Amino acid sequence: MAFQDKELVCKDCGTTFIFTVGEQEFYAEKGFENEPQRCRDCRNARKTNRNSGETRQREMHTVVCAECGVETQVPFQPTSDRPVYCRDCYQNHRVSR
Repeated sequence: MAFQDKELVCKDCGTTFIFTVGEQEFYAEKGFENEPQRCRDCRNARKTNRNSGETRQREMHTVVCAECGVETQVPFQPTSDRPVYCRDCYQNHRVSR
């Protein structure tokens, strides 16, 4: 398949940018099916914001370990049909499998 440079419009800033033959070959090699939606500057800005932005705190839930009875916190809402373990007991269960 012969690629040609394509002009695309950035969905964030509205500027026209070139989707080069080299970039198209890279996308095809990686199996990407969609063309880029943003220009390089907007992609870099999103990446910077994502990497340096505020990290969202996980919501922690207090539970009692089903094995040793110690109070611990887990990052998920436990259900009553499955046991929940503290870190140490969980590690022991993983090793014994």
